[in-house]
Amino acid sequence: MSSHEPEPPSPTTDPDRYAPSSVTRPPRDMASRTNTSNWSSPLARLAIKISQLPDGPVNALCGASAGVASGIVTCPLDVIKTRLQAQGSFRPRQYTGPTRAVYKGLTGTARVIWLEDGIRGLYRGLGPMLLGYIPTWAVYMSTYEATKDYLNPHMENKWLARTLASIAAGGCSTLVTNPIWVVKTRLMSQVSSRAAEEHRPPWHYKNTFDAFRKMYAKEGIGSFYSGLTPALLGLTHVAIQFPLYEFLKMKFTGLEMGQADAKSQDIHWFGIAAATVLSKICATSATYPHEVLRTRLQTQQRSLPTHSHDHISFRGGHQGQGHHTRPPGTASSDGMINMPRYRGILKTCTVILQEEGWRAFYNGMGTNMVRAVPAAVTTMMTFEGLKLVHQKLKIEGTKIREEDL
Repeated sequence: MSSHEPEPPSPTTDPDRYAPSSVTRPPRDMASRTNTSNWSSPLARLAIKISQLPDGPVNALCGASAGVASGIVTCPLDVIKTRLQAQGSFRPRQYTGPTRAVYKGLTGTARVIWLEDGIRGLYRGLGPMLLGYIPTWAVYMSTYEATKDYLNPHMENKWLARTLASIAAGGCSTLVTNPIWVVKTRLMSQVSSRAAEEHRPPWHYKNTFDAFRKMYAKEGIGSFYSGLTPALLGLTHVAIQFPLYEFLKMKFTGLEMGQADAKSQDIHWFGIAAATVLSKICATSATYPHEVLRTRLQTQQRSLPTHSHDHISFRGGHQGQGHHTRPPGTASSDGMINMPRYRGILKTCTVILQEEGWRAFYNGMGTNMVRAVPAAVTTMMTFEGLKLVHQKLKIEGTKIREEDL
C-alpha cells in the first residue's frame, strides 16, 4: 500500500469493546422496577451467565452458527460449482475423442443434476458441509478475533495486523477441517449411475461416513489431505477478504467486525451487506484459480502403497469399459509407471493448460460468485446479528450483577 494512501481507521481503544455508553444510572429501586418489567427471571439468569463468558467461546459459537446458516442456504450452488470445477478430471488419459462438456453454466448444470439425481443431487454433500462449517468458522472467528486483539496494541499498521490475523485464522481452520472438505468435494462431484462413463468418478459413496470409511480403507490417511497445498494457497483469499471487509465496514458504519452501536443497539445491515459483497467479489476474483486446483486434487483417487519391491504408492487410473488406463499401482504396456494425472501445484497447472486451456482455471467462476456472495452475506449478517444479541445480553447481565452488589 502506498505511503500516500490513508490507513484504515484504527479500532477503538476502549478495553471493553461492547461497553454501553455512559449514562446517568437511575436510582436502585427504579432500576429494579425497570429490570423486573423488561426481563423475565430465566432471561435475566441467561444474561448474567453470558456476561461472565469470555469472548473466545462466544466468537466460536457465533462463527459456527453463521457458517451452518450459509451452508444450508447455498448448498445447491456449491454442488453446481463443484461439478463445473471437476469437469474434465475423470477423462481417460488416452481418450482421443472430442471433448464434450456435460455441465454448462448455472442453469444447465442444475438441469442435468435435477434430471439425473433429483433434489437429493442438489444437496449431495450437505452433511460434510455442515460438519465442516462448524469447526471451520468456530476456529476461524475465535482465532481471528484473538489474534487481532493481540496484534492491534503492538502494530501501528492495522492493515498488516488484520492480514496476519486472517492468515493465522485461515491456516488453523484449514489444517483442522481439510479432511471434511475432501469428503464433501468427493460427494458433490459424485454423479448418477446414469451418467456417461467418461464423466463418472472411480468411486461411489452412500453417505458421509461411508466415504470416510472407504477412503481410509482404500486410499489411506493421505487421501484426506489431498489438495492441502492449494487450500493453504487459499489463505490469500481471506487475507484479502477480511481486512477489506473491516476497512469497508469501518467506512460505512464506523464499527469493526463484531461490533454494534452500543448507544442505539441497532445493527447496520446495509453497511454490513455492502462491505461483504464488495470484499467477497474482490477476493474471489483475485484468487479463484486455486479453488479449481484444490478441487482437481481432492477428486483424484489415491491408492494405498503396493506390496511391490519399491513400495510406491500410486494414484489415479480408471477401470471399466471405455477407459484405456490401467488400475493404480500397475505399469503401462511399455513398462512406464502409471503415474497420477495431477501431481502438485505446478504439474496440475501444466496438465490443465495442456488438456483444457487457461479457461479451465475459471470453470464455475460465475456460479461461484452467485454462490459465494450470498454465502458470505448470510455468514456475516448471522455473525453480526448474533454478536448484537450477545452484546445486549452482556450489557444487561452486567447491570444486573452490579445492582446485586
